[in-house]
Amino acid sequence: MSNTRDIRRRIKSVQSTMKITKAMKMVAAAKLRRSQDAVTSARPYSRRINEVLGRLANASSDFSHPLLEKRETKNVGYIVITADKGLCGGYNTNVIKKSFAEVKTHESVSIVAVGRKGRDFYKRIGKDIKAEFVGLGDEIGYEKAQEIAKTVMGMYTEGVVDEVHLVYSEFVSALTQKPASQKILPVETPDSDKAQGEYIFEPSAEGILTNLIPSYIETSIYRALLEAKAGEQGARMTAMGSATDNAGEMIDKLTLSLNRARQAQITKELSEIVGGAAALE
Repeated sequence: MSNTRDIRRRIKSVQSTMKITKAMKMVAAAKLRRSQDAVTSARPYSRRINEVLGRLANASSDFSHPLLEKRETKNVGYIVITADKGLCGGYNTNVIKKSFAEVKTHESVSIVAVGRKGRDFYKRIGKDIKAEFVGLGDEIGYEKAQEIAKTVMGMYTEGVVDEVHLVYSEFVSALTQKPASQKILPVETPDSDKAQGEYIFEPSAEGILTNLIPSYIETSIYRALLEAKAGEQGARMTAMGSATDNAGEMIDKLTLSLNRARQAQITKELSEIVGGAAALE
């Protein structure tokens, strides 16, 4: 009797968990659609700003800017973008592994942690965390990218770091997120296709570059934040879907065990009744 009671209690517990994971999957799916739309909208702008940056650099090859200055690499900065929460499979672990594989190759490293999971990891291993940005929420605003960009540009121009790398999860699909690393400081201007013709810049290529370079840093960080958020929601939807399926399988197995226990109990009771009747004859 106690065995069947324990099994029923376990079935009820798993059913409650299954309701939670199913609800979390549905919520993540709804958030994923919004995040995916944001990523799709941001990618073309990011590509265009890279193209314009290349054309401007070609038009003013002798232009100098503090964020273009290359120097001996003594201290390397890493912007590590992870989630604030778990329950999203290996999403956070993969980003942390990617960043740590690079971090451990440098003697002196400064961390700008975006998200609690990355911050907690680097705090735990004793790395120098220069700034942290947590609790960004599901709706990523451009002003948050500007805030992060302002922090790392200040660190670079003040000589706190000699390079800045951005480590995040690139969104491929709801099932696939690929950890990526991008060097954003010093700014390396891409090669522009010179066959596209001549361009006239107003007021001047140098004047536009002065304003465009900080915008390039902000846009790179903003796109990475959107990619990371879409990847997080995709990973959470997949993880919660798997958890729901596993809970269903566990309920089926427990139900089978319950039926067997009940059958055994009924068989035992029948045997006792038959045995008692035989004893009375």
